[in-house]
Amino acid sequence: MHEQLHLTTTWVGILSLALFVIAYYFIATEDKYLINKAKPALLAGTGIFMLIGVYFAINGIDGHHLEQEVEHLIVEIAGIFFFLMVAMTYIEAMIDRGVFSALRYNLVSKGYSYKKLFWVTGVLAFFISPVADNLTTALILSTVLLTIDKENKAFLVPSAINIVVAANAGGAWSPFGDITTLMVWVAGKGDFTEFLFLFPAAILGWGVTAFLLSRFVPEGKPPFHADEKKAEILEGGKVIIGLFALTIAMAVVSHQILHLPAMWGMMFGLAILKMYVYRINRSASETQLNAFSWIAKIENDTLLFFFGILAAVGGLHFLGFLEYFTALYEQFGATAVNIGVGFLSAVVDNVPVMSAVLKANPNMGVDTQSQWMLVTMTAGVGGSLISFGSAAGVGVMGKMHGIYTFSAHMKYAWTVLVGYIVSITIWYVQFEMLHIGAHHM
Repeated sequence: MHEQLHLTTTWVGILSLALFVIAYYFIATEDKYLINKAKPALLAGTGIFMLIGVYFAINGIDGHHLEQEVEHLIVEIAGIFFFLMVAMTYIEAMIDRGVFSALRYNLVSKGYSYKKLFWVTGVLAFFISPVADNLTTALILSTVLLTIDKENKAFLVPSAINIVVAANAGGAWSPFGDITTLMVWVAGKGDFTEFLFLFPAAILGWGVTAFLLSRFVPEGKPPFHADEKKAEILEGGKVIIGLFALTIAMAVVSHQILHLPAMWGMMFGLAILKMYVYRINRSASETQLNAFSWIAKIENDTLLFFFGILAAVGGLHFLGFLEYFTALYEQFGATAVNIGVGFLSAVVDNVPVMSAVLKANPNMGVDTQSQWMLVTMTAGVGGSLISFGSAAGVGVMGKMHGIYTFSAHMKYAWTVLVGYIVSITIWYVQFEMLHIGAHHM
């Protein structure tokens, strides 16, 4: 590890921070200026490193350190980028094969009310995300919401928030449920089983938020005509669902057993999907599929947003801004700062915040394990406080463009805050008072 550079007070540090803040302003006010959030994020992420490069060149500093930092960052970003790209491609494939229309038909034809659908999609989100990760889960279920009813915002907005909160809470108690949890686990800060002890805090925190949100969901049932044609899964759809499950399993195996990045297993799964499409197209059936058309349909802006944000935080870390972060732990103690991390991750997206905590590697005090579990939970659950605070939120904003927005989310943000406080309280009672969960180091 190199000496940490301290460029925070130089012109490059000040300019980079300014660029980051301005970009963030435009990300938050996406609805107002109608500029896609990927654009300012990408500009800041790439621009900060361009500035650092210029600073190094002007001052004749050896660029080897910068080169290494960027290479390390590229690997980190690529891992997330390709993981999401494959997950999104599978979702487009399943949309194409009518999987979600069939799921919607099954939900709506049962005559469920809006309130019941609100609870069904929330529970599904909470229990699918520990397996399929929070972003994938949120994308799948927001697609289901739109197929249930495209128009009714009074139903769509609380339900979208519920899915984001449920997917993030569900993702917090499983090592591959959330990108942040995955990062903590990869860094060896907790055993596989230790994350499972976050289940009570996660489910009760989400349950309280869902109960409060459910009171805003309108009465009545979504439009359904008795003569509506039964939606069936088209040829290849069921196999693609199976391949998607296999792909997720391979991502876990890659990471756990083969010492490969999780995205390697995902890309292998994409290759299998393409071979399957080839097989269908060569068979005698009428169906002709095009896997590349699915890739063309994915939300590239969401991927580029992640690229930009992770690059920007990497740049600020390189300049030495995260040193201030470590100092906070010394000053206020781990519990207070880790709770604060939740609020920070709402504003700055939980992935870069978690990468900042892991890069700073602060002293967590006596109960190292339970503090790492706390920060895992607060980064995951706290990310739901603001619409773009988590991967799931960003994904749903892309999917439900113009419906699930920053301002729509903020109207109900207080319900998420109440659930967040409940989660922290349960963590405190369970880990700190009863000592159930993490072993003391």
